[in-house]
Amino acid sequence: MKNLAIRNASLSDATQLCAAERETARTPGLLVSRPDEFTAQAFERKILALNDQGLYLVAELNGQIVGHALLEPLGLEALAHVLNLTIVVHPGHVGQGIGHQLMAQLLEWAGARQGLVKIELRVRELNHRARHLYQKFGFVEEGRLQKRIRLPDGTLVTDISMAWFVSGYS
Repeated sequence: MKNLAIRNASLSDATQLCAAERETARTPGLLVSRPDEFTAQAFERKILALNDQGLYLVAELNGQIVGHALLEPLGLEALAHVLNLTIVVHPGHVGQGIGHQLMAQLLEWAGARQGLVKIELRVRELNHRARHLYQKFGFVEEGRLQKRIRLPDGTLVTDISMAWFVSGYS
């Protein structure tokens, strides 16, 4: 995408990121959280925390944030070799290659990180577009958590655990 810029998230992005995730969560099966479970303060805390310990990126198109992604440590010494991945392409911008570009930057950063062995994520079984993106980048399915997510209409959805391994560890 020609005018897409990817940069580190800043505190001033928190409100816009929160609003985008609220909107994304309105489509059942994309995110686990419900729209009212997001707060701008939580986004601010995450941005600050990942400045030191991980990576939080935003994708901008003509000055508007259209996606974001993060790699987050799991917080325990025994899991210091693993990062958790979250990636969200904002409503109205899906299918334009934004997720692909965010993922490429995340994995480039991860590949240079000393001691990293694995990146983990969970994705809803219904989110075929995201699963395809992850598989394209070499993520493999590790397990299925049957009937883990309850959608607003009561439907129970499977959550799929996927992982990407640094070369030599797969």
